[in-house]
Amino acid sequence: MYKNHKIIVVMPAYNAAQTLRQTFDEVMAQEIVDIVIVVDDKSSDETVSIAESLPNTIVYSHEKNKGYGGNQKSCYRLALEAGGDIIIMVHPDYQYTPLLIPAMASMIGNGLYHCVLGSRILGGYALEGGMPTWKYVANRILTFVENIFLGAKLSEYHTGYRAFSRELLERLPIENNSDDFVFDNQMLAQVLWFGYTVAEISCPTKYFAEASSISFFRSMKYGLGCLHTALHFFLARMRLINSMKFPITNK
Repeated sequence: MYKNHKIIVVMPAYNAAQTLRQTFDEVMAQEIVDIVIVVDDKSSDETVSIAESLPNTIVYSHEKNKGYGGNQKSCYRLALEAGGDIIIMVHPDYQYTPLLIPAMASMIGNGLYHCVLGSRILGGYALEGGMPTWKYVANRILTFVENIFLGAKLSEYHTGYRAFSRELLERLPIENNSDDFVFDNQMLAQVLWFGYTVAEISCPTKYFAEASSISFFRSMKYGLGCLHTALHFFLARMRLINSMKFPITNK
């Protein structure tokens, strides 16, 4: 709890048995998190049984794999149903440090922002933390292009460490987004579409064997999806197309 705001951490999990408990312990050590929600996307390891052994945790299991975006849709739906006022996504692979939870929650809880990102680029932590050079270069190129089309000045659009207010999550039409990895990008574009300011906080990250990572092919597919999202946003803003992701009538 932070200033009477209920804090819920959501963890979209897939084969996270090796790092889930470590991540959870550090999340709860921050002492402001009320509930953790773990949504398992049909893992083949012990993710579910470990999650079910954790205190103050709601565990939800998909009957079939829905993808990273589909997992997040379940995460946010369950967090809102549980009464969350501030919802923070923390990957259970321990790549992003939970130590920033209080700072991110305070930025929303004090009414400053409705969306806060943990940026790997601010502070120069990405390469230091082991991000592959090709991923770093791709990140910078995509972010540059997206800032032009979306009219923003973010340091990156591709972090998985995010905090949202209840108001914002209730407004975004996330059900219209992809169930794949590009969901993250589409969601941020929607935040900007509805006129919200996105805050960023510098976040050190770790890249190691147990941390989740997508293949080069999936990364290429994701990158093309990001470019498509930026163009889609731009055309909708120019009123050249009608879009369910970026609805003009609800802006």
